[in-house]
Amino acid sequence: MIEIKAVEKPDERRDFPRGHLEAVHLSGLDFAVATFEPGWRWSESVAPIAGTESCQVHHNGYVVQGRMRIRMDDGAESEVGPGDVFVCPPGHDAWVVGDEPALVYDFAGGMAQDYAKAKD
Repeated sequence: MIEIKAVEKPDERRDFPRGHLEAVHLSGLDFAVATFEPGWRWSESVAPIAGTESCQVHHNGYVVQGRMRIRMDDGAESEVGPGDVFVCPPGHDAWVVGDEPALVYDFAGGMAQDYAKAKD
């Protein structure tokens, strides 16, 4: 069976300070489109919702627009921008660099399932 969904008609949307996430859920794939506005930082915008000191979601991402800096809990840092495909394991902070919103597609599944959801 073939499943097709459009990102323009997401199954759900989650808003958080300075950003939002739209998710589509298919058999075997949870896909997220995340928009992060200038000034967004995970540790300020999402940590209070997640209840963890750093992001504990694994990301397989593709940056459509904007730039983001990622700092791992061990201190390693990298920056991603338009056209970059990246893998980022749990245990990191991230923030928007510059004045342009960052638009990121995430294929790993955890972002679409759990990101910016309050823990029960």
